[in-house]
Order: sequence, then structure tokens, then C-alpha cells
Amino acid sequence: MVSEKDLITKITWRLMPFLGLLYLIAYIDRQNVSFAKLQMVGDLGMSEYAYGLGASLFFIGYFLFEVPSNLFLNRFGASVWFARIMISWGAVTIALAYTQNATMFYILRFLLGVAEAGFFPGVLFLLTLWFPKDYRGRMVGLFMIFSAIANAVGAPLGGMLLDLDGLWGYAGWEWVFLATGVPAVLAGIVTLFYLDDTPDKAKFLDEDEKRWLQDRLAQENAGMDQHSENGFKALTNPRVLLMALCYVGFPLAAYGLSYWLPTIVKGFGVSNTMNGVINIIPWVVVAIALWAVPAAADKTENKTPYIVGPAFVGALCLALSVVVTSPILQFAFLCIAAAGIFAGQPVFWSLPGRFLKGAGAAAGIAAINSVGNLGGFVAQNVVPWIKDAYGSTILPMFFLAACLAIAGLLVIMVGRMAARRATGAH
Repeated sequence: MVSEKDLITKITWRLMPFLGLLYLIAYIDRQNVSFAKLQMVGDLGMSEYAYGLGASLFFIGYFLFEVPSNLFLNRFGASVWFARIMISWGAVTIALAYTQNATMFYILRFLLGVAEAGFFPGVLFLLTLWFPKDYRGRMVGLFMIFSAIANAVGAPLGGMLLDLDGLWGYAGWEWVFLATGVPAVLAGIVTLFYLDDTPDKAKFLDEDEKRWLQDRLAQENAGMDQHSENGFKALTNPRVLLMALCYVGFPLAAYGLSYWLPTIVKGFGVSNTMNGVINIIPWVVVAIALWAVPAAADKTENKTPYIVGPAFVGALCLALSVVVTSPILQFAFLCIAAAGIFAGQPVFWSLPGRFLKGAGAAAGIAAINSVGNLGGFVAQNVVPWIKDAYGSTILPMFFLAACLAIAGLLVIMVGRMAARRATGAH
């Protein structure tokens, strides 16, 4: 007799620490640009806006290759495709250490987006193959906790690497890219041998456990949306398009805050290393919220309050961070805002797997994520533009607050539309 609790625990311990480690490396690689900025702008003679444009080109490459990448993952399997993603993005990150001018920076940031496209939605798709729907919110939350750890680890790491300026002839910002690119290449090689593509291929599960999980998932997938069998058809699914629109505000606020937070803290007059240490605090708060909110949401059928509530709290705190003048209060509000931005996202990501399966789930999740991540492109252009135009590092938080509040309102609208559709179907 298979114990559901024991089986889920077994799968969780096998998959989640490893996937989380990959995400930690991915997130540090993505966020290293915010610390490199503190020296790179001056060394290459770039304006804040030009640097923001270059940093944001990552999201264009990411957007264009996200859906094809997830469909390739569905075809080739997670182990091969994740290894390809990790090795290629590690190589591009290392190349960033040798950036000579703005044009080269633009090209490499675009290529980094191409290389990394499909990783985050690929993991979300993988979780639909391994976990029943009642567990997915918690698993996405657990996975995303590693993004908070990455920010916590990446912040002091970025500060310390900047302080290596001049060691062996490399600038501090060059060390930032070198030290964060090599682990990605190594992790990609390990992925080929460690990761199991699907439960039926898993060496760590016995036949009874495989059969139980297969039956449970088949039962949940019965009667799924007709678009779910064809990958690209999922892109025309109205629910996919609406969820993509809703999601834009979350990455926009997240990247705007995390990209700009080291600059805000630097304005407090601290050293690079102390800047990194102080930047640990918001991500500890985020990690706690990423566990607590999805765990509560998984116990209820109505998920909307667990997405919208944190978003509105985050928007309010972003706005308050502009109004107050005390640096300590500013930072406190930004810590709570960070938790609000991230806490509802795992709950949001548990929803697509409830109406899509197979290649459709791969394409649909990727489409939502790719459109949503265009918010990162907007944030990394608009935030420095506001800073340059008004001479304030804190004023852009008003813009992020408005975008996050709009995202919350859109989620409420979509939730009500879904409820009406469900009522009409009965």
C-alpha cells in the first residue's frame, strides 16, 4: 500500500533541493548585473539609462525563446534541456566579464536571455508531471524560496566581489560575472546525470509508487481543456492570455525593486560589502512569506485572496517608502513590499496546471511567464529613466506600486470571470 504522504515527501526531497539549487544559481546570474552596475557604468562610460537598456535586453531574448524552449523541453526531457540551458547561460555570463563597450554588453545580455529562456517555466511544467495539484502551490513556493536565498547570498557575494577590484588584473565588476558564471556550467553537467525526466523513468521510485502517481495524475488530468494536447494552441486559450496580462505587474515590481535596491541602500552611505549584508534582510522576509502564503492557499479552493492580498500590501508599502523620509523606515517598507511582491506568485503559478496538460501546459506556462517577464524589460528601462529625470532613487517606487496594484485588480477580475464561467457550466 502506497502512503501518499511518504511518496510526496520522497519526491520532494529528491527534486526540490536540486531544482532550488539550479534556481539559486540562475537567480544570482540574473541579479549580478545590479551589483556590477555600481562599477561597470563608470568603467565603460555608460549612462544609467543606457545601462538599464542593456540589462533589460535580457528580457527580449527571454521573451522570444521562452515558448519554443519549453516545447523543446517537452520533447527532449528535462535533464538534457536543463543541462543545455545551464551550460549556455554560464558561458555567456563568463563572457560578460570581458565586455569592452556598450554594444558588446547589449549583445551578451540579449544572448543571456536566449540561453536562460525556458528554465523557470520549465521547472513549473516539470512540477505538473511530478506532483498532484494540491501540492503544487507549496512546491512552487519552496522552489521560489531559493530566489530569496539567491538574493540574500547574491547581495553580500556581489558586494565582496566588487571589493576584489584589481585582483589579478580584473575589475570588481568582472569578478562578479566570472564567479557567478562558472557554477552554472558545472551545475549543467551534473544535471545530465542527476535529474529524472518523468516519474515512470525515476530510479528512486518503485513500481507501486510509479503506478499510484500515474493514476492520481491521470485522474486529475481527465477532462482538461481541449487546447491542452497541442502546444501552440494553448497560446490562443483566453485563460492563458488573461493570466499573462495579470502576471506582467509582478515581475515588473520584482525586478524594479531588486535591480534598484542596492542603489537605494548605497545612498545610505555604506560600503559595498555592508550594502550586500544589508540587502540580505528583505530576502529573509520574502523567504518566510513564500512558505507561509502558499501553504495557507493550498488548503483552500479559492486562491484569489492569496494572490491579491500580498500584492496590495506590497503596493501600499512601495508607496509608503517614497512618502517617509527616514532611511530606516524606507528600508522597512521596502522589505515588506518585497514580501508582498513575491508571496502570491507561487499561488498564481499553481493555477495553469488546473486547466492545461502535456505540451499545452508547457506552452501555456511559458507564454504566461514570457509575456509577464516583459515587465522586467519595462522596469529596467523606466526605473532608471525616472531616476535620471527626477534625480531620485526612491521616486520610481511609486511607479512600481501602481503597476503592482493594477496587477492585483486584474487578478480579481479574472477570478470573478472564472467563477462566473464555473457557475454557468453547472
